[in-house]
Amino acid sequence: MIDSRSVGDAGCFLSFETLEARRQNLPPAPRDTGTLTRVMSRGVGGVRQLLDETVLTVQGGVPGDSWGRSRSPDPEAQLAVMQEDIARLIANGQPLELSGDNLWLELDLSAANLPAGTRLAVGEAILESTPLPHDGCKKFRARFGSDALRFVATPPLRHLNLRGIYLRVVQDGRVRVGDTVRKLPCDA
Repeated sequence: MIDSRSVGDAGCFLSFETLEARRQNLPPAPRDTGTLTRVMSRGVGGVRQLLDETVLTVQGGVPGDSWGRSRSPDPEAQLAVMQEDIARLIANGQPLELSGDNLWLELDLSAANLPAGTRLAVGEAILESTPLPHDGCKKFRARFGSDALRFVATPPLRHLNLRGIYLRVVQDGRVRVGDTVRKLPCDA
């Protein structure tokens, strides 16, 4: 069981240099149309539950997730999202659920591609990127190592949003693993 107290396997932690070399060898992520690869809810105690499908809502985000149970949930941090290939790189064989994100996408999450306010159609839902930075923390370091935390936070790479981004739900809708993710035009 993976929960909010889970830590990573230090034998899987990669050095900064290895992370960066492997990142540079990844194929480019899709920029306009991608795929929803995972959906997760963080239950009581941060217990992770992968979902095949769910209905994302403006009021609750992912049903049952810790965000919706907060006394004053920040709408700018409703859905924590990570790019699938970067998550796999950092996890290095560990379960991706360790990161605690809600959604994993095969899509370029860089600031240049998804600036704040960008809307995405995911299944039946419409989501919007928020300006809140998604930074690593001491839990991220405990799960993936100090070099992974430095990798996602180092200024020359920060614009790539390697730790991910936050999205908020602007239109309720059902989403399923495997759904297409489409970047919407600015006037949508």
